[in-house]
Amino acid sequence: MPKKPTPDQPLPRDFFDRAVLDVAPELLGRTLVRTTEQGTITLRITEVEAYAGEIDPGSHAFRGRTRRNASMYGPPGHAYVYFTYGMWHCLNLVCGPEDHASGVLLRAGEILTGAELARARRAKARKDTELAKGPARLATALGVDRALDGTDVCGAPTAPLHVRQGTPVPRARVNSGPRTGISGPGAVHPWRYWIADDPTVSPYRAHQPRRRAARLDVPATES
Repeated sequence: MPKKPTPDQPLPRDFFDRAVLDVAPELLGRTLVRTTEQGTITLRITEVEAYAGEIDPGSHAFRGRTRRNASMYGPPGHAYVYFTYGMWHCLNLVCGPEDHASGVLLRAGEILTGAELARARRAKARKDTELAKGPARLATALGVDRALDGTDVCGAPTAPLHVRQGTPVPRARVNSGPRTGISGPGAVHPWRYWIADDPTVSPYRAHQPRRRAARLDVPATES
């Protein structure tokens, strides 16, 4: 009988090499580890959104491959980082077969270790539950930028970014609903997943006319 993985073990690549709607809710409760010269932050993932590549009008890959979205096309288990509104970065994890271009946007999380470093990066946060509450806040707290685009998150523990098993969340505690800020045909998909009653989860916002973001919690959320 195979041994049950421990929370500190890395997520294997075959975890990500599945349909995005299977991967996304199962990422909740997993641990993301970000290491820089300043120190290490670990984050428990509490909110995500799924994007289904070229069949999904909400996805950056809907109109095909570009230099910007090339990391979305695989292989699975890598990071796709994009820059939005000329101000913020957002972090996605690529999943599904290579060349399928599906991915999961990390929308929010709980800082487990390294809170002092996260506070320094997010000095305007009023409390620790707000440090990574929203995709741009999460990326800012972790020090994520385009330099991490294409990073293998299934790699060695010494890698600058990797994902551990953590503690998966029972499906009874997983809520789902429309994705934030999406308009048109993609707005109806209930592909946002979050841990019920978790204080770090970001508030839902329907699509608003595109304009320059004034706050860290309102970036474009497309993956």
